Amino acid sequence: MEKGLDSFHGVLNYLNKNTKHMLEAIPYDKKSRVEEIRLRNSCPLSIYLDGGDVFVSADGGLTENSEQAYIVTSQDISSTFNLVTNHSVYAFSEDIRKGYITISGGHRVGIGGSTIYGSRGIEVINSISSLNFRIARQKKGISNKIIPYLLDGNGYPYNTLIISPPQCGKTTLLRDIVRNLSNGTDSKYRGFKVSLIDERSEIAGVYQGKPQMDVGIRTDILDGCLKSDGIMMVIRAMSPDLIAVDEIGSPEDIKAIYEALRAGIRLVATIHGDGLEDIRHRLNLANLIKERVFQRFIILDRSRGVGTIREILEGTDFRDIYRRKRYLDGLY
Repeated sequence: MEKGLDSFHGVLNYLNKNTKHMLEAIPYDKKSRVEEIRLRNSCPLSIYLDGGDVFVSADGGLTENSEQAYIVTSQDISSTFNLVTNHSVYAFSEDIRKGYITISGGHRVGIGGSTIYGSRGIEVINSISSLNFRIARQKKGISNKIIPYLLDGNGYPYNTLIISPPQCGKTTLLRDIVRNLSNGTDSKYRGFKVSLIDERSEIAGVYQGKPQMDVGIRTDILDGCLKSDGIMMVIRAMSPDLIAVDEIGSPEDIKAIYEALRAGIRLVATIHGDGLEDIRHRLNLANLIKERVFQRFIILDRSRGVGTIREILEGTDFRDIYRRKRYLDGLY
């Protein structure tokens, strides 16, 4: 079975028998492209693929007509939630407080319902009303061609920021950059000690202490840790050459990033945005860009499908070095 189908069917093992049978029956050529499976109480069963939502009928047919779709019941959700938590909600209480559970394969299940607050903030989510299965698929090698753009003349990584709208592949690209920089190659470049701060368990997909995704042989992972706390922890204890984080932006994140830079540690990070102009004036990021902290900006979009690299900008004068190189080398 090809990898994309393997991931899809692995997720189906966590759905109740009713919805599992429906999703097993969807067209074969669609299964490997499904990115999300959504169960919402009293709403149509839906999947997300090829950049849009589509409903699923009781016989596994795909339709844009909600009246032809299977309507998810509260029993579908409760029985599926029991499978996700292995019938032990208490064992997953910390994950539930964060709003998601990571399952085998590194896939993530988002949780919607009634939140109850306590002294620690959100204490629990009750009356589960929706579940979103985000299917994690590793795409090895997608960063191979751009790694040379991310290394300086001495072979060390540039401080790099990946800018991308939602669901354009930024986490997938970050994962492969980490893998490549961690492993290195015998003939082209050395491997680096990487500390990966995986706050939402999306990059490495740690499940029961083991990363489900290949993030490299020299990578240390802090899973489920706030980026700001994680950066400070690895500075003190892990002596990384490089720190990798997803979705920076808070004042605490920026403060921790400056601490890492003062320690001589390189950084690879991502942020949501449509391009450099979209983020350069954001309050918490303005100084990072003004001070030329990032030496490379990778801009993603979906113009040629998920993960299209639109530009790689040089951090001093913001030239698009990737487009010029691509034209000269005839990469497309």
